[in-house]
Amino acid sequence: MNVVVVESPAKAKTINKYLGSDYTVLASYGHIRDLPSKDGSVEPDNDFAMSWEIDAKSSKRVSDIIDAMKGADRLILATDPDREGEAISWHILEVLQKKKAVKGMTVQRVTFNAITKASVLEAMANPRDIDMELVEAYLARRALDYLVGFTLSPVLWRKLPGSRSAGRVQSVCLRLIVEREMEIERFKTQEYWSVDADVSAGADPFTARLIKHEGKKLTKFDLNNEGSALAAKAAVEKAVFKIAGVEKKPGKRSPAPPFTTSTLQQEASRKLGFSAQRTMQAAQKLYEGIDIGGETVGLITYMRTDGVAVGPEGIAEARDVIGNVYGKDYVPETPRYYKVKAKNAQEAHEAIRPTSLSRNPGSLRLEPDLGRLYELIWKRMIASQMESARIERTTVDIESHDGQTGLRATGQVVLFPGYLTVYEEGRDDDGDEDSARLPMIEDGASAKVIEARADQHFTEPPPRYSEASLVKKMEELGIGRPSTYASVLTVLRDREYVKMEKNRFIPEDKGRLVTAFLEQFFRRYVEYDFTASLEEQLDLVSDGKLDWKQFLRDFWKDFAAAVGEIAELRVTNVLDALNDALGPHIFPDKGDGSNPRICPTCGTGMLSLKVGKFGAFIGCSNYPECRFTRQLATSSDGEGEAEAADKELGINPETGRSVWLKNGRFGPYVEEPPAAESGDKPKRSSLPKGWLPAAVDLEKALRLLSLPREVGLHPDDGKKITAGLGRFGPFVLHEGTYANLENPEDVFDIGLNRAVAVLADKRAGGGRPQRGQAAALAELGNHPEDGKPVKVLSGRFGPYIKHGDTNANVPKGADPAALTLEEAVVLLAERVAKGGGKKPAKKAAAKKAPAKAPAKAKAAAADGDASAKKAPAKKAPAKKATPKKAVAKKPAKAPTGTEV
Repeated sequence: MNVVVVESPAKAKTINKYLGSDYTVLASYGHIRDLPSKDGSVEPDNDFAMSWEIDAKSSKRVSDIIDAMKGADRLILATDPDREGEAISWHILEVLQKKKAVKGMTVQRVTFNAITKASVLEAMANPRDIDMELVEAYLARRALDYLVGFTLSPVLWRKLPGSRSAGRVQSVCLRLIVEREMEIERFKTQEYWSVDADVSAGADPFTARLIKHEGKKLTKFDLNNEGSALAAKAAVEKAVFKIAGVEKKPGKRSPAPPFTTSTLQQEASRKLGFSAQRTMQAAQKLYEGIDIGGETVGLITYMRTDGVAVGPEGIAEARDVIGNVYGKDYVPETPRYYKVKAKNAQEAHEAIRPTSLSRNPGSLRLEPDLGRLYELIWKRMIASQMESARIERTTVDIESHDGQTGLRATGQVVLFPGYLTVYEEGRDDDGDEDSARLPMIEDGASAKVIEARADQHFTEPPPRYSEASLVKKMEELGIGRPSTYASVLTVLRDREYVKMEKNRFIPEDKGRLVTAFLEQFFRRYVEYDFTASLEEQLDLVSDGKLDWKQFLRDFWKDFAAAVGEIAELRVTNVLDALNDALGPHIFPDKGDGSNPRICPTCGTGMLSLKVGKFGAFIGCSNYPECRFTRQLATSSDGEGEAEAADKELGINPETGRSVWLKNGRFGPYVEEPPAAESGDKPKRSSLPKGWLPAAVDLEKALRLLSLPREVGLHPDDGKKITAGLGRFGPFVLHEGTYANLENPEDVFDIGLNRAVAVLADKRAGGGRPQRGQAAALAELGNHPEDGKPVKVLSGRFGPYIKHGDTNANVPKGADPAALTLEEAVVLLAERVAKGGGKKPAKKAAAKKAPAKAPAKAKAAAADGDASAKKAPAKKAPAKKATPKKAVAKKPAKAPTGTEV
């Protein structure tokens, strides 16, 4: 018997079918152990000893593997054919050896680049040992990432509250995004003009652009205003032209190589709109196997690769498919062979390609994401082995008779489409290539200007990074590995360091702060060249040319010293440095020559970064005398510092006190100070969502400060209904039940009838007046047998009737408000007859005391109450009974406070 271990259950299922009954294939579900997320998991002082931990789920997987190995002759580790796959196999073997589960057993490592029967059987026939050089490269990388993350992150937390984490690749990627944003902010737009003309030269009209004016060749900014542009346009309209030259140049466009991990992520982003994470999830499913005609088969080769090479069988199949589908003219004379140009690329694996090109995308029925991604991979592979596209580029020069004015037209014609029939590589940003088709034009022919136009243009800043362009940039710089890009970008979003707008990355203020902090105090470790050099050294480890522990010693020596230096700095020193680094962003120039850091409220204090419980904000140096605060950056809508300053809106006619519009760290709000020497707190109200500070006047401020307001008394119980603004928007409140309102204006206008209706809808839909207690929709009276009240309550799953410990559903379609006591008694009796809530009064007395004691004990324990430890000891019988008896009985009865 042979036991085979792979990563995923889908892969295990597929391979088990290929190998037959002599093999048991089990899944490890990825890594079975990892470094615990706590300090001390890697010990630099103990020669970088690493403490690994197996979680509960992985322990179960390991136990399953050990059980399957009883009586087996051979253990085959068949995890993925990359560094992570090698590491997973090593971890499994290490754990099994410690548990003495592999004594006397043959242990082999096999790898396959595609999950097809032929690939798997060939791999089984050619086993090898675990590649310890790859494992050591994994250990070095894992230790390095741990040491950077768990050393830098606590420094961030102490010196820059509100920051979440820092990482070796994550922080450098964030720096790219922040620097691009700063480049955009520094960009100064320039005006320029172009002059185009519709020209006829004995054939169809075509468009030409002015390139020569007053005998001088024009550069981009020579026509920099409307006056000069109109003068040039007039010169074109007056001139008499002839064709001065027609030049035709043949050209070729060659196809792009098959996909690597990086280029797949880029193209899926451009063409399909997929995130890197979505792309890799779909690719993983295509690799692990899809059920086709009752057989599970992997549709693509391994999807984590830097290589662009394709095996001979793949090339031969591609050429056959091209010839059969598109014709012999589309098959080049010799096969195409590709090499990687990217920095730090490793070519250990084939490019990503279909396992069989005969599986045309149109013939497969796949999930939408899988189908679209498979089609992209299939087309890219086919195109990579097709004939080049042949094009003809044409340039037509047109000159005036006096030689003072010149026009030029360019265009191209595709003579033979070649690979373009199937696939054209996408671009992140539009290029200037002119693909217009020109008519047949004879050299020396007369040319006539039909119409001339002068158009205004403005230079544009570089575009923000998309996922595709960011991944491309990281690969070009040699930062990280393509297989990790998806997780890195996900972490940046999850940490709220960046946000996405129109599929482009925009740094949040929190991300800018972290980047500025690292650049000021750990600059070397977020340098692009330094990060790339670490990747190169890690490659040397995987090649066996550098000892992994020596690599870590060299890194840790300088890194630990840098951390020690920053630890001595006070938070004020850090904030001073960040004030300078972020000055143009957080203290923008007002344009009037004044100091942008002067406090707009007191006029004497200096604005500076401050840190609080919820992160950084801007405050005045005269605090607490001056309490001016605002958010980190001025608003993007151009309101600027003026809107950040306190603004007096007027005098409250009822109190005679000033009403102010202010801007705090959580946004704009209105405030009325208390009466002098009253000791009361100021009245404040945040601006509702959608209210612009510029539109707030005294009337609106007084309306906000009047909240919460009394709407009226509820007709059922005579108790007060109020309307107000809360964390989740406008609401009405009655006896602990909050019902949301759609529009903030409703808070001021809602009347009693509508408020009662909104509250009733809320309660009917599951609103509860207070924690742990259901909302009462109606009280029907006392039960005729025991005199206890019968109520109709609103529960999570709809309205229900409650009497003591017995709960009965209100029949579907019945109106809870119209239910009578007699009808309720019948429904309760039917519920008791079915075994729910039988004789509830006796049960309630027995159950209530034990039920409450553990709840109190838990609450006390959560608050650190020492007395909590004694309470469970007294109630030990109740606690022991819970898993065996009480839980078993619960389904048979409706316990207090639940609905059925």
